[in-house]
Amino acid sequence: MSEPVYRVVWPLGRSTSQVVSTQPRLAGLAGKTIGELSHGGFRDQEIRPIVEETLARQFPGIKFIDHTVFGNIHGRDEAEVVAALPENLRKHGVDAVISGIGS
Repeated sequence: MSEPVYRVVWPLGRSTSQVVSTQPRLAGLAGKTIGELSHGGFRDQEIRPIVEETLARQFPGIKFIDHTVFGNIHGRDEAEVVAALPENLRKHGVDAVISGIGS
């Protein structure tokens, strides 16, 4: 008598995400320009100033570009806002981004 053979099927669809290369991590944030991205989520207006104050104490010369400069990354205009992000980040000399504060 032969042993039963079982076929295993993955219950999820194939992944459509692609691996992309990332930039090397910054050595530090002193003197860097940080872009803030937001969708105005939970406690956003409370938490963002705390993060800015904390980082400013730790990293001299850090500069923040307010989320209103880039637009709301979620909602009616999100496709246009996200499509314009690379150019807007370059235009404002952004070295790093904080995204999703308060979410």
